[in-house]
Amino acid sequence: MINELAALVGEANVMQGEDMARWSSDWTGAYRFSPLAVVRPGSTAEVAAVVKWANETDTTIVPVSGNTGLAGGTRADGAVMLSLDRMNQIRDLRPEARVAIVEAGVILSNLHDAADAVDMIFPLTFGAKGSAMIGGCLSTNAGGSNVLRYGNTRDLVLGIEAVMPTGEVVEIMSELHKDNSGYNLKHLLIGAEGTLGIITAAVLKLHPKPGAYATAMVATPSLDEALVLLNRLQEATGGAVEAFEYMPRRHIEVHQQINPSAREPFETPQDINILVEVGATAPRDCTVGKDGQTPIAAYLEETLMAMFEEGMLLDAVVAQSEAQRQEMWERREASAEIAMSRKPFIANDIAVPLDKVAPFLKTMAQRLPELDPAAEEIVVAHLGDGNVHYTVWQSSEDAALRDSIMEAVEDVALSFGGSFSAEHGIGTSKLPSMQRRKNPAAIAAMKAIKAALDPKGILNPGKLLP
Repeated sequence: MINELAALVGEANVMQGEDMARWSSDWTGAYRFSPLAVVRPGSTAEVAAVVKWANETDTTIVPVSGNTGLAGGTRADGAVMLSLDRMNQIRDLRPEARVAIVEAGVILSNLHDAADAVDMIFPLTFGAKGSAMIGGCLSTNAGGSNVLRYGNTRDLVLGIEAVMPTGEVVEIMSELHKDNSGYNLKHLLIGAEGTLGIITAAVLKLHPKPGAYATAMVATPSLDEALVLLNRLQEATGGAVEAFEYMPRRHIEVHQQINPSAREPFETPQDINILVEVGATAPRDCTVGKDGQTPIAAYLEETLMAMFEEGMLLDAVVAQSEAQRQEMWERREASAEIAMSRKPFIANDIAVPLDKVAPFLKTMAQRLPELDPAAEEIVVAHLGDGNVHYTVWQSSEDAALRDSIMEAVEDVALSFGGSFSAEHGIGTSKLPSMQRRKNPAAIAAMKAIKAALDPKGILNPGKLLP
């Protein structure tokens, strides 16, 4: 087997033994596994050759990009792990058409830098941007902090290139915004977690780089007032709110424990801490006036002042420099480090309608002590899109206790019209949730698609589908 793979991609690109260490666990450390080998193809043709070989030899393939997933989607015991890390070229970047054509192994932050060099942005962003790769972002339909304005990964893709389970290459690298020519295979493969095909390249949408940002930390009496602030800012700025992130008091406390140099957001500690950022692209909104202020910053400050006078805002700090802005973002982007600072932990990633975030949290504050009196919740939320990262530090490793807590979170989320999975995907960890909660007819349809495209079940088996 090793000789055959080496003939396809080169001996130096087939890893075994200790050389597989970096590919033998997931990012959280919750899953550890032993692949048969790690294969690192350098082109779409080599990916196709490996997958064709796997189909002919009935060998399972687990694709991996940056391996920053949080749901066990890269477990690869007894499988050949196919790493896209060598396929890391930005093939083309055309600001006039607002597109970037990239390979699956391009690191997200590298694409950010390339877009920035031509005064554009690729707006997908989250804490793991320095190691996450485009292939993984597409495979999980990643979310992040800017979904409020720009949408999920799915909304940022025009075309893709993918290798199907037979080794055939589907080349739908369309740059078109309108193409109504049959089934949308692009959207079928995005979010499929590598179970239907291996995405090797994509045509991505770029957006104009904001000429000015206005960023602030805001404290409100409740989340209801926070949503009023969000809506007022959207009206005042013409929908220019890029991020609206909620951090409760406990998040701030743990952040300071693990980062002693971190400062309080406000002089007086607050229970509800909101990071809000508005971005302006129109010259009229980002040109510095005689008072030294940009109109976009004025919109933010005027809205904050009005709400303060109405008693709907307790405190606010507006960033006066890029350093202060980055300090605010560091506090938010440390959320994964915070959640994993204590073990055992349960990383729930749920979504509810925006006005149901507060009722969800209130209900869980009552339910959790009933299940585990010693457990503690650690919460952070993309409040602007209703995505709550509800981590639980449970009191023991007991599997039955873990399941009961996860079921309770699902119960409460679904009771408010929500979902048990918002942006992390299903992978391995949420298979029980899929079995319990997903509509049976929907699961049957998904299994029929899987069976039709991958009848031998060689691509990322045991993931996504219960």
